[in-house]
Parts: sequence; C-alpha cells; structure tokens
Amino acid sequence: MIGAGAAGISASIDLANAGIRVTLVEARDRIGGRIFTIQDPVHAVPVELGAEFIHGRPPQIVDLLQSASVPITEVDGDNWCAEENRLAPCDFSSDVDEILQQLNPQNKDQSFRDFLKTYAGAGDKGRRRQHAEQWATSYVSGFNAADPALVGVHWLWQGLRADEKIEGDRSFRALRGYADLIEIFQRQLQKSGVVVHKNTAVHSVQWRPGRVDIAASSPSGTQTLSAPRTLITVPLGVLQARPDDNGAIRFFPELPEKKQAAIRDIEMGKVIRLTLRFRERFWANLPRTPNPRCKNMNMNEMSFLLSHDDWFPTWWTTSPNKTPFLVGWAPFQCANRLSGRTESFVVERGIATLNRLLGVGEQELEDLLEYAYVHDWQSDPFARGAYSYGKAGESEAPRILGMPIEGTLFFAGEATDVSGHTGTVHGAIASGQRAAVEIHNSARSASGKIEGGRAAS
Repeated sequence: MIGAGAAGISASIDLANAGIRVTLVEARDRIGGRIFTIQDPVHAVPVELGAEFIHGRPPQIVDLLQSASVPITEVDGDNWCAEENRLAPCDFSSDVDEILQQLNPQNKDQSFRDFLKTYAGAGDKGRRRQHAEQWATSYVSGFNAADPALVGVHWLWQGLRADEKIEGDRSFRALRGYADLIEIFQRQLQKSGVVVHKNTAVHSVQWRPGRVDIAASSPSGTQTLSAPRTLITVPLGVLQARPDDNGAIRFFPELPEKKQAAIRDIEMGKVIRLTLRFRERFWANLPRTPNPRCKNMNMNEMSFLLSHDDWFPTWWTTSPNKTPFLVGWAPFQCANRLSGRTESFVVERGIATLNRLLGVGEQELEDLLEYAYVHDWQSDPFARGAYSYGKAGESEAPRILGMPIEGTLFFAGEATDVSGHTGTVHGAIASGQRAAVEIHNSARSASGKIEGGRAAS
C-alpha cells in the first residue's frame, strides 16, 4: 500500500483481516494523511490542521467511534454574517437552498458559475436574488474549496443528494478530534499485523501484470519493495505532480492514457487553515456597533462567522465548547494569495481580517493573541492541496481514476469516490474498503485461494 491516509489504512486493515500480508508505506512520520490533529497544551483541546468535521452520520466513521465509546458532539451555535461593515445573524440560508435545489442532473453539465448565469439567473434578478447568488457562490467555493467557474453542477448535485442520506446538514466532532479515529486505526493496524513503514517516500513504481517493484527512500537509505499488486492512495495532487517535483511518484511504464486523463480531469481544491488561540473569547460581547437586526444580541453562542473577505472569508469557533479559539478558512483564490507565504504573513492577514469583520482593533487583537497554528496543504509535497472536486463535463473521471490496471495496480482515496462523498474522510475510507474487495478478489482469482504474499508494499 502506498499512502497511510484514511483510504490506505482502511484497505490495509480489511485485507490483513482477510489473511493477506500487507505492508503499508507512508512518506510522513505519522499515519493519517490529511487528518492531522495536535493537542493544544494550554487548553487540552484538539487543533485540527486538516480534516475537522464529521459531516453527517457516516457509518464508516460513526460506527468506529461508537464501538470505542468515543463521545461525539454536534456542532451547535449561531451563524453570523459580516456584510457592508455590519454584523448580524445570517439570513440567507433559505434563499441559497432555493438556488441549490435548482441543480438538475438531467440538464447538460456546466460549471456553477455558468449555472447561475442561466437557470438560477432566470426571472427575478432583484437585490435579494443577487444577494443569494453571492452567498451561494461563497458556499460552493468555501465548503468545497472549489473554483465556481470549474466545479460541475452534476458533481454538486450528487454531493447534496448523498448528504441527505447521512444527515449531512449536521456536523459533529469527536472528543479529541480526528485523533480518536487515528488511535482506533493504530490499534487495528497492530492487531491485524499490518507492517507500517513511516518516513518512507516512494519515488517510482515499476510494474507489469502480477508484479510491482516500488523504489523508496527512508532515513536508513533506499530500498525496493516488491509485491504481486499494490494499492495507490496518495492524494490527487501527488498524482498530478510533475516528475521532478518533490514528492512525485513516477510509473514505469507510464499509466495508461485514460488513467492519466482522469488524473488531469479532476481538480484539487486549495485551502489554508489558521487557528488562533486568544487569552479570552473576546467576541462573546460583540457586536459593539448598534444594529437594529441584532438588538439585545451578542456573539457568545457564535459557531460560524461568514463574509466575502478576500483573505479569510470563513471563521468558526469550537462551539458548543466555550474555548478561546478561532479557526480561519481561506479557500480557492484566498489560498492562492496565502500559499507559500510565511506563517507570520498568514497570521497578519488573519488578524487584519478579524479587525475588518468584527471591528476590533488590530493592536487589541495582537495583544489578546497567544498562539497561532498554520498549515499550508498546497506546500506539503505529500498532499499538494486540500481535497478534490469534480469539474463540469468530467463526471466519469473519478470512476476511471479508481479502476484497477491489469489486476496489479489499484487506486483509492477521496478523489476516486463516485457516491457523492468526495473530499470527505468517510469517502476516503469507503474507497479503501472498495479497493480492498477488488484486491481480495484479484488475489483469489490469481491463485484460486487467498495469497500468502504481500498484497501491497
């Protein structure tokens, strides 16, 4: 297995439990991939540098957490919007839902931006409709880390329908964040006998039907691992990397053109995350400026703060837990502006954004700030982005990306999801489980019984 993210871990466990010896190779010094939780030493709360929310009640995650008696808390609180230098409770949700309900998979696929110009743009184009379209665009680019001019209507529709089946309009967190899930995975890997090589970066995969030779490097030197078949679960951004890029994997012979086209035809979203720990929850008594819409209200119960800011348009708290943390979310073009910059620059932009949105002075914010956590997934050579999304007119690309090659190379990861759960941890887990079945069946077909050799290295 190449890649110890959620997909690679789940596939490894399933295969090992089926009697196949598995070696899992991971470039980082930890497992989890784009799940990356650290514990804040002052407040003993999880700080997520990658995935944070459990979207809905997907069995792939909820069943595991419940089996380990891990408490799960629903995200709760008020959503506030900052517009035209005013703070007020958000009031656009029903109008945005009305627009999204017009997504129609029976119509020709097009980008969300083009969709707004045609179907959603027909009829009333008054101020309220324009306001709703602006927030709908912010939702699509923010939630999906996607370019509205590229992301496909069919892909968006499939995601909305899939969410309905798992109560996807609700969000949850585990007690210690995704660290709880990784701990469960760690125990399962050990119990099932999976061999895990961390700090081992794969550089090339040489393959022919029934044989794979993987060249990798680690602190102890270079090595070659061989197996009759392997599963590739690295993020889409790694598969899209140029051959000379740090972290890139080369295939000999090259992957079939159809597979390469699928890799090109899926987009990798971009996000910069910024978590700020303050001395106190200074926003609890805001807003300071009078606003008839929020008379006798304050932001003590704030969950999300939404805006159209050019740097960090979305912020959230740890609600319902009352801790002095604010998380800034910079997707799409915002991430482009921040990626590759110094952490101090990112923090400065975050503080300046909060100054604009909340009306609190920058010096006051800096005095209240205790610590900042920043992670740039675009600059991470083993991720090269946040998570994937589907382009208009390319609805078949994820299915093609996930298809095995010659019963030898198998593919999984959230970018291969075809059920509407692209970009999620549970989508990645499900893809690993799907690939495990494919490898298991291939092993049986090849020998008439379960092979004793490694299924992946």
